[in-house]
Amino acid sequence: VQLVESGGGLVHPGGSLRLSCAASGSIFSIYSMGWYRQAPGKERELVAQITRTGSTNYPDSVKGRFTVSIDNAKNTVYLQMNSLKPEDTAVYYCNAGRGTSPNYWGQGTQVTVSS
Repeated sequence: VQLVESGGGLVHPGGSLRLSCAASGSIFSIYSMGWYRQAPGKERELVAQITRTGSTNYPDSVKGRFTVSIDNAKNTVYLQMNSLKPEDTAVYYCNAGRGTSPNYWGQGTQVTVSS
């Protein structure tokens, strides 16, 4: 499975960004897709995960601000990020899993929230 991300960049605090991640290859095996992030000096952490049936999982730090969605026909997962904060600055990694945990990773896309 190959994952190609797009949509990162620089945004002011309070702004919005949308990330996209398209999967290709052995996509029949994929049950869930989503996003993790890793800030400098910190561990990689879950941002949002969604199953093909639409069940979602978010940590408290992004609930109400971030929305994950999936287009099963396009094998693409999206992350809409609103009300961005400087602490959201990180490299965001798309993932895909045969279950609810990641098995495959994208190359990462930088999101920087700064004035």
